[in-house]
Amino acid sequence: MKKLILGIAVTASSLAFAQQTTTTSTTTTSSTSPVAFGIKAGMNVSSLTNESGLDDQGSKIGFNAGVFANIPIASSFSIQPEVLYSQYGDKYDETINGNRYSFARHHDYIAVPVMFQYNVIPNLYLEAGPEFGFLVNAKNKLKNETDNDVINESGDYKDDLNKFNVGIGLGAGYYFTDNIGITARYVAGLTDVAKDRPDNSDAIRNNVFQVGLAFKF
Repeated sequence: MKKLILGIAVTASSLAFAQQTTTTSTTTTSSTSPVAFGIKAGMNVSSLTNESGLDDQGSKIGFNAGVFANIPIASSFSIQPEVLYSQYGDKYDETINGNRYSFARHHDYIAVPVMFQYNVIPNLYLEAGPEFGFLVNAKNKLKNETDNDVINESGDYKDDLNKFNVGIGLGAGYYFTDNIGITARYVAGLTDVAKDRPDNSDAIRNNVFQVGLAFKF
C-alpha cells in the first residue's frame, strides 16, 4: 500500500509540474525535440497479491512488447503513451514424492501505460504514471516439471475476471545512444482481478516488474 500511495503522489506531482512548465515556459517547449516513435520489448516478473501482503506470492516470468510515442512538452519533460501486449499472472512450485509440480495462472493484457517522464540528465529519465489494461486471455496450467508433462490446462476463463485493470507505474530508463535504451518499471495494481468478489474476502491485484530495451526511430 505504501508503494501505491508513493506512486500516486509521484504521478500527481508530475502532473502539477507538467502543467506549471507548459504554462510558464512556452518559449522552452518550442525548442524541444520533435515527437519520437519507437518499439520496446522486455521481460515481466509478475505476481498476484492480496491485501494481507506479499508473503504468499509466487512470481511468473513473461514478456511485454509493443510501441510508444515520446512527446516532449519541455526541455526536460515528456509524456510517453504506450500500447503493449503484456503477460501477467503468477506461478507456484511444489515438490511431492520427488516430483516438482507447478501451477501457473496466465493473464494476458493489452496494456496502455501513460508515463510522465523527467530527464535527470539528457540520457537518464525517471517516470511515473497510470497503466490501463484490457484482459484478452486467462488460462491456468498444472504441470509436472520433473517429467515435463502438462497435467491439466484450463480453457480461457477471462469471462470470470474483470476485463479492465488499472495500475500505477514507477520506473526509469537510460539511452546509450539517441535510439537505443534500457528500461525498468514496477507497476502496482489498483483494481481487483476478480469480477465477483465474495464479501469479506481480500481483493487480488496484479503486480509486475519489467525490464527491457527500447528503440526510437
